[in-house]
Amino acid sequence: MSSNPAVAQRKETPGSAAQGDILESVFALVAEDFAAVNTLIPRQLTSDVALVEEIGHHIVESGGKRLRPLMVLLGAYCCGYSGQGHIRLATIIEFLHTAMLLHDDVVDHSELRRGAATANALWGNPPSVLVGDFLYSRAFQLMVELESMDIMAILSDATNTIAEGEVMQLANVGNCALSEAQYMNVIRCKTAMLFQAATHTAGVLASKAAEQITALRDFGLHFGLAYQLVDDWLDYVGDANTMGKNVGDDLAEGKLTLPLIHALANAPQAEADVIRQAIAEQSASHMSDVLRIVQSSGALDYTLQAALTQSERAAQQLRALPDNAYRDALHTLTNFCVDRLR
Repeated sequence: MSSNPAVAQRKETPGSAAQGDILESVFALVAEDFAAVNTLIPRQLTSDVALVEEIGHHIVESGGKRLRPLMVLLGAYCCGYSGQGHIRLATIIEFLHTAMLLHDDVVDHSELRRGAATANALWGNPPSVLVGDFLYSRAFQLMVELESMDIMAILSDATNTIAEGEVMQLANVGNCALSEAQYMNVIRCKTAMLFQAATHTAGVLASKAAEQITALRDFGLHFGLAYQLVDDWLDYVGDANTMGKNVGDDLAEGKLTLPLIHALANAPQAEADVIRQAIAEQSASHMSDVLRIVQSSGALDYTLQAALTQSERAAQQLRALPDNAYRDALHTLTNFCVDRLR
């Protein structure tokens, strides 16, 4: 496995060389530690069951940016950490994220993830779900080895909240009455929570200062919200290369994201009915009409501004952290998050 995910990022998203350079500079700051994480991950994927290793390696090696484990390393070093627990913690966060992806793709019937075939497309749903369970349980085995009840409490609460977020999203498929506040709660639980847990646990591992721990926790939350809102925006203006999935997938799955919620609330009745029909049919065949309505209603600009607001809130949290290169790198990641809007 490559010890330089920034290079993989450039391959994954053609046309994003500048973003790749930004990530490469951040990864370089913790290159030795990230190499250690990349060594520990396959070691912890060992199993007597060959299919577990096969599927686990497929998704772990599928070219993700690994921002969450990166944020663990940066957060710990920002607060002066000098031990080795951050390597194990970063691996735990990556395993939790990978398990979530396996389960998400089954629930969403996805066939494309990061530009490659999903595990469920290759092996079917039951093996994908069960290997996701294996990764969750392996993550908790590693948590025990950290010997921190505080970290275990944060991560167990986070995984529970993430599961609730997944159910909330599923329960709201096709729900055109979903409000913006309700949607923000869904993405807080489903997406932002693992970013929050990554930085929160890094703070607990490294610092005894409550202000620093809170700042890292809230940084992860707002970063995660911004990241999801950028994805919502990209689903209507991006392409399969930059998204790593098919454009319009959210619409085809009957999911209301912020652009659709805003358009439904602000478009003329006839145009709002077009969106409702597309959501009811769970088809991307109406994509051109929906895109036109989303654009004319100002929903894309609204979503962009919402993402920028969350990014600014994330950056504000960094002021409470020690002024060093690792804090600067976290700020750089915040800029990288919203640079995808350009």
